[in-house]
Amino acid sequence: MKIKENLFNQRIISIDALRGITIFVMIFVNELASIKNVPQWMKHMPADADAMTFVDLVFPAFLFIVGMSVPFAFNARLLKGDSAKTIWTHTFKRALALIIIGVFMVNAEYGYDAAKMIIAPAFWGLLAYSMPIPIWNKYPKDFPLWLKNVLQYGGILVLIALYFLYIQDTGERGMTPKWWGILGLIGWAYLFTVVYYWLVSGNLWAMIGFLVFCVVMNSLNLTENSFVQNISWLSFIAGHLTHAALAAAGIVISLLFFDRKIESKINWPVIGFIVLFFAVGFFLRPYFGISKIQGTPSWAMLSAGICTILFYFLYWLMEVKKQTKWSDFFMPAAANPLLIYILPGVIYYFCDAFNIHFIPEYFREGIPGIVWSLVFSTIMLLVMKILNRYKIQMQL
Repeated sequence: MKIKENLFNQRIISIDALRGITIFVMIFVNELASIKNVPQWMKHMPADADAMTFVDLVFPAFLFIVGMSVPFAFNARLLKGDSAKTIWTHTFKRALALIIIGVFMVNAEYGYDAAKMIIAPAFWGLLAYSMPIPIWNKYPKDFPLWLKNVLQYGGILVLIALYFLYIQDTGERGMTPKWWGILGLIGWAYLFTVVYYWLVSGNLWAMIGFLVFCVVMNSLNLTENSFVQNISWLSFIAGHLTHAALAAAGIVISLLFFDRKIESKINWPVIGFIVLFFAVGFFLRPYFGISKIQGTPSWAMLSAGICTILFYFLYWLMEVKKQTKWSDFFMPAAANPLLIYILPGVIYYFCDAFNIHFIPEYFREGIPGIVWSLVFSTIMLLVMKILNRYKIQMQL
């Protein structure tokens, strides 16, 4: 794979801003999910509903941003002189880490027999959420090597032990991927998309072809008695391609914005893709509906269209008009997205394990609950600012 000479090789602050905003909203809606008497438009739509809310846009927005970052990540590694082996190893390690963390998170939520487990499920969940932090923390260069090894390998041993300590509600020992979890789904989408991106050397037209392929395969996988649906391994891959389509859409938009010699005032190809995303989404809607839970192609394409509009606005505001100061609030999350995603779970299981209830019931319902969710999200950003300052950062 060759270095993309025309790719803008500086930090794109509008991508960071979109990532930070997405994570802030993600924390807000995750906390809001436990609040009673909240309007439906502030929750995920049911699986059988042909509709989506802004909550159903958070996950695809993160996938879209993952895709937007891929060309820059590859170019940076190539400029640094990394070999193909190093890049492939890093890709597979990152995908595997996301899938592992996702599976542990899912198993912490449900599917266990509390009476038969040696340790309480709350403690099991606390360890499952906590151990990825020392394992995948980005340690500073002057950090003692022996302590780093103790923390990383100790964390790995704890996760292995947690696997065998887990007793399913069927009575069997060991975890199962009931579903892959949000991080796991991101891991699979990242794996499929990045491997293909490498194989085609980041060619724009090849990535557009992959995006079309993802939409077609996902559509066939949701079509009753199609050959894709009837072949288990092919159905497994196609099921992840709806998420890979969002990452691929992010790559396409990123290349259209930044891999070019001449910059124009209006990016007509990007506007064309916005129209195309919405057209395909609404065209497929009568056949599959709009459903985040089912992962329909119409949901994916409409989400890609909305994400592209949001990014175009941020690009105009921040890269063209140079209005960047307002984004400082969101940047702690943008700099440390994995840790801030895990941290609320650590807090939840810690409180559950030690029976701590510091939020009055008044703030678990209605408008007070919505206000609390906003406050909690803000607190998380402030915590991340402190953790970033002390170099506690997760990096896969």
